[in-house]
Amino acid sequence: MKVFVTGANGLVGRHLIRMLVEEGKFDVHASGKGPCRIVTGKKSSFVYHNLDLASHKHVQALLGKIAPSIIIHLGAMSQPNDCELDKKSCWKINVGGTRAIVKAALEVKAFVIYVSTDFVFDGEEGPYDEAAEPSPLSTYGESKYLAEQIIELSGLHYAIVRTVLVYGPPVQGGRSNFVLWVKEQLEEGNKIKVVNDQVRTPTYVEDLAKGILLVLMKHAQGIYHISGKDTITPYDFACQIADIIGKDKSLITPVDADIFTEPAKRPLKTGFIIEKAVRQLGYEPHSLNEGLRKVLFG
Repeated sequence: MKVFVTGANGLVGRHLIRMLVEEGKFDVHASGKGPCRIVTGKKSSFVYHNLDLASHKHVQALLGKIAPSIIIHLGAMSQPNDCELDKKSCWKINVGGTRAIVKAALEVKAFVIYVSTDFVFDGEEGPYDEAAEPSPLSTYGESKYLAEQIIELSGLHYAIVRTVLVYGPPVQGGRSNFVLWVKEQLEEGNKIKVVNDQVRTPTYVEDLAKGILLVLMKHAQGIYHISGKDTITPYDFACQIADIIGKDKSLITPVDADIFTEPAKRPLKTGFIIEKAVRQLGYEPHSLNEGLRKVLFG
């Protein structure tokens, strides 16, 4: 079975590609913008394609040529502030890129798994289950929700996997994440301010990749919320990191989100109810403590 993954150079993509390769039953095609930065431990275990999602004709031509049975669409402009400051690029990549993928998927009759975000919600009534009505606050959230709608109305066989605050180990050439940032700051003895009026269910990257793989293997359709099972504020999250690595929690100051001046508005209380994924997919995420220890100590 031929599987095509967009955004494969990112944190989630690298873990997912490795899992797909280890399954040994897929013809894996990975794509990302720029050179390949994926390491799987198996030489020539997948084919990599340099693909800019903003080049819609290239997206359709490449997918038409490869003709995958399954498309896992991870790629996106995913930094909310960047999306707010450059709305044109955000729309071109997140919405236009998804529309191009849908057109190609219809041609080759592919099953599409689209990875979305808790930012499709306004944070007024979290945590959310799959039946909750999206109401995004930012350009990033709006673009992801519109992409979801494009897929839902396409006539394709599809699954939408929403997730929350993904964390994982460092990857070469990749962006940092909340856990790595807190660890670095505390190890350097820096004082940091962390919001205490937001709520999330942080997601260990291995759990998210396994959740996506479960959707693929079961050909599960519809919307699935895939996240961690622990509901926590970013401040308490940072304090737990400090406890695990034996650093001084007094360096961490709790603050309200409105002290930060950021272009993109964040939802206050999201987090996910994951009972559907547990029941239908057999999804079993690590606890936050377990996930953190895997990231921090390997």
